[in-house]
Amino acid sequence: MAITLTENAAKQIQSQLKKNGKGIALRIGVKTVGCTGLAHTFDIAEDIKPTDHSFESHGARVLVDAKSLVFLDGSRIDFVTEGLKQLFKFDNPNVDNECGCGESFNVKKTLLDIKTTGTAS
Repeated sequence: MAITLTENAAKQIQSQLKKNGKGIALRIGVKTVGCTGLAHTFDIAEDIKPTDHSFESHGARVLVDAKSLVFLDGSRIDFVTEGLKQLFKFDNPNVDNECGCGESFNVKKTLLDIKTTGTAS
């Protein structure tokens, strides 16, 4: 299981941690929302929880809880500028489709089966 960062994403995480004045990593996860089902969450992590998985790239660390890792495993995170917006962008191989506005996503059925039953069908 792995999450990787581009150099741009790593620089942004380091910048945000420095600007915040505290924190050891960017905590990422998923929550149920939106028209498609799931959305990414971001927070500054001040400690590592027992259920966290830690990943480092280019000198920056991200933490992901075990439940979210099922949906985010294999993701590559970049930090991009799109028009006037700057954002973390996920290249997630588990995504089946996204809503039109790009705020929420759904995952492949096999992942939903694993999440609800504990086994792939």
